[in-house]
Amino acid sequence: METYRIAVVAGDGIGPEVMAECVKVLKAAAALDGGFAFEFTDFPWGCEYYLKTGKMMPDDGIETLSGYDAILLGAVGYPGVPDNISLRDLLLRIRHDFDQYVNLRPVKLLKGAPCPLKDVKQEDINMTFVRENTEGEYAGSGAWLYKGQPNEVVIQNGVFSRKGTERVIRYAYELARKEHKTLTSISKANALNYSMVFWDSVFKEVGEEYPDVETHSYLVDAASMFMVKDPGRFQIVVTSNLFGDILTDLGAAIAGGMGLAAGANLNPERKFPSMFEPIHGSAPDIAGRQIANPLAAIWSASQLLDFFGHEDWGARILEVMEDMLVNHREALTPDQGGTASTAECGDMFVKLLQG
Repeated sequence: METYRIAVVAGDGIGPEVMAECVKVLKAAAALDGGFAFEFTDFPWGCEYYLKTGKMMPDDGIETLSGYDAILLGAVGYPGVPDNISLRDLLLRIRHDFDQYVNLRPVKLLKGAPCPLKDVKQEDINMTFVRENTEGEYAGSGAWLYKGQPNEVVIQNGVFSRKGTERVIRYAYELARKEHKTLTSISKANALNYSMVFWDSVFKEVGEEYPDVETHSYLVDAASMFMVKDPGRFQIVVTSNLFGDILTDLGAAIAGGMGLAAGANLNPERKFPSMFEPIHGSAPDIAGRQIANPLAAIWSASQLLDFFGHEDWGARILEVMEDMLVNHREALTPDQGGTASTAECGDMFVKLLQG
């Protein structure tokens, strides 16, 4: 039997509550299958840890996590801890140090999920975003000169290496070929005359090796408009770190809300562990009240199962999610119109998973 060692960094706010349900579902899937198992280890890192120690994780945190097959992350952020510290010293550091250069975010409208767009069919919203995840605008490169003086200058560099750009674009082409879908690149070359011109040229260059893949290219502002007016034109989408971050939140808004949004941070070569997370925030205003929606965290469990080669269970989790959204709405949390607590929602999910 294959046993996967999973590090659980539940994090801040509602993170521990939704991660408990994610773990519950993974344990149930493993028990039902019988051919694999999970071994979970909890790490109490995040903003509360920072307020006690001055660090988001211990000095040897990366070394510790490197011994695991995957990481589950709940949420990061809490009042009193600057967002740039909470994000950069935990989430972004893990992404960077483990070379998780593919951020894979599904934007898929499930049956029963609310959609604010008028006259849009369920099948019209079914995209997969491949976001560059380790460099670009989030590389942390820049300078702050003459701080506090009238001639103060701040420089934020976008870092686009050939290696980093080509490998994420190639991953997207391979995914489009595998799934027989179109591939759309999103950039802003008319304004960003170095980074995005380079991005577009690499997209075209790599595309010469994939003549069977239908491709499209949009500027990010046009893409934002089309995601709302005509989402059906997008299937596989590849874009930079910043644009991917923004557009996938827009995607979440049109596909049921942040409570149904998950993301995978992948090291495709599996040299390092990959990380799976709901992409909603820590929501400290509702933490501890057991009203947080665990479905995004459970969707990240589906992505983890896919990554380990158990696509049947990954698909089964999404089927159960649709069943809950359509037939068991009372078992949803209040944000989805239900009356259940976070744990009760997870319990019903496991019950339906068990059949």
